[in-house]
Amino acid sequence: MKIAVLRETAETERRVAATPETVKKLLALGADVTVEAGAGITANIADADYAGAGASIADRAATIAGADMILGVTGPLAAELPGIKQGAILAAILSPFADPARIQGYADAGISAFSMEFMPRITRAQSMDVLSSQSNLAGYKAVVDAAEAYGRAFPMMMTAAGTISAARAFVMGVGVAGLQAIATARRLGALVSATDVRSATREQIESLGAKAIFVEAVKGIEGEGAGGYATEMSDEYKAAQAELVASHIAKQDIVITTALIPGRPAPRLITDAMLRTMRTGSVLVDLAVESGGNIEGSRPGEVVEIHGVKIIGHRNMAGRMAADASALYSRNLFNMINAFWDKDGKTAVWTPDDEIVKGIKLTEGGKIVHERLIAA
Repeated sequence: MKIAVLRETAETERRVAATPETVKKLLALGADVTVEAGAGITANIADADYAGAGASIADRAATIAGADMILGVTGPLAAELPGIKQGAILAAILSPFADPARIQGYADAGISAFSMEFMPRITRAQSMDVLSSQSNLAGYKAVVDAAEAYGRAFPMMMTAAGTISAARAFVMGVGVAGLQAIATARRLGALVSATDVRSATREQIESLGAKAIFVEAVKGIEGEGAGGYATEMSDEYKAAQAELVASHIAKQDIVITTALIPGRPAPRLITDAMLRTMRTGSVLVDLAVESGGNIEGSRPGEVVEIHGVKIIGHRNMAGRMAADASALYSRNLFNMINAFWDKDGKTAVWTPDDEIVKGIKLTEGGKIVHERLIAA
């Protein structure tokens, strides 16, 4: 089985889909690995490092030629895969809801597209879960970026000249990114509070030493959505949450928003009116900015200042830590391949009715086959 590793072409993408570590593991399984020249440069991996691990180095056309499986981070357009053979598998973060034309292009080209962010949230797929591995880093980086932009100390400091009060940080959305943001802000010494529409997260918030801020009198979501994600809130709950947040956010110095609903625009959590109540110099980080944004006025790829507060809208937050993000992402991919590896045939056997395969396969045999995309 030939596995190809692509060099990313998106302007904001610095990650790579394999590292020398995972190349060695793939070769140990019996796979042949070819890496496109320059694939790891932005993640601090030289071509010589891949060659030292046993991979072949080639240009894009030669890398793709004859490949049974192509590994990427941000999925390339079908037109960017010259000479790809019919039925070859492309495994990457494909953003199917945001770019349906791209997915149709894979189908038209006869590519079997595996969308890694569709990985089922089941026990045996935990080590393959790219959303968790990347969100963990995004949550950490969001707090670090906020601390840099804030320009004040996070912890309380007692000096001969007087006391500096601790920064107050508020995390909205307590998934993997939110939990890491809480932990990071706490380690830096901030007074941290957090909220989520899922009542089950209260214990997680408090276990990290943060204060849980919840709407108490109004029911929100009856349980979690598929895979532990939140689903759409009722209008009554939205109103109650907005009132609660408005009163709480006026006292905060740092706000990290992480709320996403798969297949839908990100919910608006913070309005312009709320921003007006915040202290000058406060900082907000919108981790949902590429999906429409949780914060009114946030802009993808920009840091803007509104009413004296900064709103950070960096794209691809995990990719801003390319070396570590690549290490984790490449292990996710290897763990998936290894789970379906046939040692005798020295190839991966993708069982059609397997829960993981059904969960991530978007296209096959010239058609879009994923039920969520067909329904859409």
